[in-house]
Amino acid sequence: MTSAPRPDPATIGGCPFVHGAASLTRKPELQDRPGSAPVLDDRGIYRVHDFHAARKVLRNEQTVQAGFGAEMVTQLSNLKHRPVLYAEGQEHHEMRRDTARYFTPTAVAAYHPFIAGLADQLVGDLLRRGEGNLDDLSLTMAVQVAAQVVGLTDSALPGMQRRVMAFVEGEGDSEPDFPNTVTLAARLHQMVDVPLFYALDVRPAIQARRKKRRDDLISHLIDKDYSDLEILTECLTYGTAGMVTTREFISVAAWHLLRHPDLRADYVHGTETERHAILHEILRLEPVVNTLYRRTQTDLEVGGQIIPQGSIVALNVSNTNTDPAVAGADAAQLCPARPLPRGVQAPVLSFGDGAHRCPGAFLAIRESDVLLRRLLIWNDLRIVKEPIVTYNEVIKGYELRDFRIALG
Repeated sequence: MTSAPRPDPATIGGCPFVHGAASLTRKPELQDRPGSAPVLDDRGIYRVHDFHAARKVLRNEQTVQAGFGAEMVTQLSNLKHRPVLYAEGQEHHEMRRDTARYFTPTAVAAYHPFIAGLADQLVGDLLRRGEGNLDDLSLTMAVQVAAQVVGLTDSALPGMQRRVMAFVEGEGDSEPDFPNTVTLAARLHQMVDVPLFYALDVRPAIQARRKKRRDDLISHLIDKDYSDLEILTECLTYGTAGMVTTREFISVAAWHLLRHPDLRADYVHGTETERHAILHEILRLEPVVNTLYRRTQTDLEVGGQIIPQGSIVALNVSNTNTDPAVAGADAAQLCPARPLPRGVQAPVLSFGDGAHRCPGAFLAIRESDVLLRRLLIWNDLRIVKEPIVTYNEVIKGYELRDFRIALG
């Protein structure tokens, strides 16, 4: 088997629209780029940094999801339906086909009045207060929009966003086969978080939709005869995937736009297509989830190397997205007009690829754009305190906290 032909970086050309911005979140130790072949580390994990090799792994049907609790979830014998994040093969294809309608451009357009109204409310609150944390505004936006799609709209008590964040803000490491180092206190906390989320958020939503169906994911799952436990696991996976990642992206996009006045002006005054191009390019440079994991089901040839069956493959998204063979010699700089080879999408692998590519990609960009434009159109919006950047080993991505902005 031969690898896909690699374009010559010299033929890609330089970016005609470089703003000179570099990544604000990338770990220093990830600056070095190994060669195109996978690197076997001391944990027995094959690390992939090359775009073509990573995309080949993601598109190969002989690899399955690993990491982020995949092994634990797939071993639950009382789940007749596995969560879409962890399902494979025909089961996964059917689930994605059945739920695709919630994430189409037409469906997202139907959510637009809600998204716009929420964004106006958040900006109005900020204007009245004078200043606040952008990461709090982005969390409210991400949670409330995802809740509309999933159907988590009937909570018994307020505070769902705190309960959702509890699943990813604990200790531990989601890397497959990595010894769990979570403390006893953290384990006890997790034992409380899930039942609390079910009792206060998921169960009331299920009860409301058993009485009257709505056009959302939970209603669909009820029609498919999912148990309460199976609906809970879907809410957990959609919640962390749709809410947590969008929160971080809104913050990092605002950080770039506020630091670079020319880019901000291009964004604010651009068409929707031009604004989305800027957001896609920021996401290429700042992928929220930095590492994707797969386990091989057969021996797999990647980058001229055979990876044995049963091996864990870790795909470094920061490096695949800045592969010079795909993004050009200036790949580490921000360029919304970046020329890419045919078949390579603007965010590169930030939304994944293959069967498990993020279904909510279009929704995430749309809601981010709606909030960011409403904020940035105010000339006196400014940074009071730049965010603290930390790294979350549960989601394998950056977190931006205490990002203080002022308006008025």
